[in-house]
Amino acid sequence: MAEEKKAGVESENGGKSTPEEELAKRQALLEARAISEATATADSSYVPSPSLLASTDPLPLLKQVDGPDLAKYSDSPNVYVAKHVPIAVRKSLDVPIYVTVGGSVVEYSVTTEKYDISFGVVAERDEKETIVKANDREDTHLSPCTGKFLVGTVPCTLVFTFDNQYSWITEKSATYKITVTPPSKENVMAGRRRRAKATLKSVNEDASSAGERLENASTQKSSLESTIEKLEKELEESKKNLEAVTKEVDFLSVRCDLRKTQISMLNERLEKGWEDETGSSGEVEEGENA
Repeated sequence: MAEEKKAGVESENGGKSTPEEELAKRQALLEARAISEATATADSSYVPSPSLLASTDPLPLLKQVDGPDLAKYSDSPNVYVAKHVPIAVRKSLDVPIYVTVGGSVVEYSVTTEKYDISFGVVAERDEKETIVKANDREDTHLSPCTGKFLVGTVPCTLVFTFDNQYSWITEKSATYKITVTPPSKENVMAGRRRRAKATLKSVNEDASSAGERLENASTQKSSLESTIEKLEKELEESKKNLEAVTKEVDFLSVRCDLRKTQISMLNERLEKGWEDETGSSGEVEEGENA
């Protein structure tokens, strides 16, 4: 009978989960739902960067929307591990990890030996920098510093900083494990469709704005061209007038110089007389007196 009872207990436990297992399952489901909702929100609110919108090549924007090539895609986690990494006194260590797939989940665990360390995480993108975890001193020698977050907008570089600049005496030894888990292919396909819709909205808005600016600029261009054409005609007419006036100035300058010379010569004759009259004038006067 004891053997039968034991067999019955094993059969019962084999068909049911323990409360701890049920709790773990519920937590996993809630976490997966939260990640899915956060990813959907990030994709739906996606806005192309100014550099992508300013590019004259249409492909970079489409590559950003498309995401990874599914023919070569793997959703296997990428794990980065290092043990007993020395962090010198008054120094820091940056560990950059490049993430290209939106919806990736990043988990980290950091420990040190004997002493604490300052630790932080920053997400760097083309247009901005996001602080994922502020750089603060952590008692990683007592318990691991752990965290988990979702990467929504890509590409981005995650920079994990181990900072020992505050220490003047003690070198630190850090061990870390960073796991980047890409989304499933199904989530990638759903994400690219959400990004495509969000991008289409942004592109339509930009096209409308650009169209209005083009219309205004074209009107201004036509007005300026008309003004320039009018000014060019006026300039050409002014050049002709200038040429005529220049000839008149040259002619009148010569004429004025000539008249000055003539006036001077006439005044000299009237004051001093004519050279050919000097002798003749004396003989005439004497003859008259006789």
